[in-house]
Amino acid sequence: MTAETVLDNARIVLADQIVEGSIVLRDGVIADIAPRAGRSGEDMGGDFIIPGLVELHTDHLEGHYAPRPKVRWNPIAAVLAHDAQVATAGITTVLDALRVGMDEDADLTAADIRKLAEAIEDSVQQDRLRADHFIHLRCEVSAPDCLTAFANFDGDERVRLASLMDHAPGQRQFVDLETYAYYYQRELKLTDRDFQKFCEKRMAESAKNSSPNRSFIAAACKERGIVLASHDDATVSHVDEAIEQGVRVAEFPTTEEAARASKEAGLGVLMGAPNVMRGASHSGNVSARTLAGDGLLDILSSDYIPFSLIQSAFFLGDVVEGISLPQAVAMVSKNPAEAVGLTDRGVIEPGRRADLVRVRVDDHVPVVRTVWRQGRRVA
Repeated sequence: MTAETVLDNARIVLADQIVEGSIVLRDGVIADIAPRAGRSGEDMGGDFIIPGLVELHTDHLEGHYAPRPKVRWNPIAAVLAHDAQVATAGITTVLDALRVGMDEDADLTAADIRKLAEAIEDSVQQDRLRADHFIHLRCEVSAPDCLTAFANFDGDERVRLASLMDHAPGQRQFVDLETYAYYYQRELKLTDRDFQKFCEKRMAESAKNSSPNRSFIAAACKERGIVLASHDDATVSHVDEAIEQGVRVAEFPTTEEAARASKEAGLGVLMGAPNVMRGASHSGNVSARTLAGDGLLDILSSDYIPFSLIQSAFFLGDVVEGISLPQAVAMVSKNPAEAVGLTDRGVIEPGRRADLVRVRVDDHVPVVRTVWRQGRRVA
């Protein structure tokens, strides 16, 4: 039996324009778009209909599993709580970022991370989830156990993205040791002397492990067809290294120089939606809003605030000259989907998955009213 839904009287955000009309959803895909209202169906009341959002890098799942130090929640319950949060923010496809490689101060272990991955995979198989979930491995290449933890995902078909990152002091995001101290010395409650020892150990681990681990993971991802991302590139030499290793996505470049070099090399430049909304990076790096205005931004990620993804798309379409709403929406749907090879979604056009979000804007804030995944209402 054919399952059909008609969404009428909507402002439909297509890839290059906004049209007023209706959308026909049939058997989980978009069957037709009529450029005028008046068809028999559900009245959208003039609300926007945009493609379901595609999130490539959210760290939120780990926080649901370990909400307090030494506290572990049921992993399936943690996945369900995370899933509900992203779906009601309009995210219909999410790559859950899981850490590979732990620092000595980490509360989680590689075994914890594998439990979360298994909870994701079991929940997908049991059709418990509202959004479509995949896995993004955040590979801390300076960590001594990075490759051991990476091996826990051998043969895992839900892994679609892996990022190479090094958060050791003096590297990339933390070239400025004062910024590193602001993050870690206060959190770990270390004296100046103990903090110096901590930094020396982390820098030694980076010097020993980062280069061979980057090379190994890059080769493994190429062999397995996993998209590779760099993380916190700061210089042209960092971008050159990324290109040599087969990177396709430049996550959170910390300088305009690195963002421009990545863009010119054909990498998808990804920045944080919270950075867009705040007007600045929380760690003092380049502003995503500036990169957007300069034409150097391709993809947005909610990073640590799921709702920021849809909020930033409508914000950019309003305040950044030269960026239309369809272009801004593409940064949270079409562009991230294409970056990881999900070419069946991300755009409202016949034949694509019926992953859609109904949005009303109140006082410049997008209000998510309804979410459909493959034509089925999930929020």
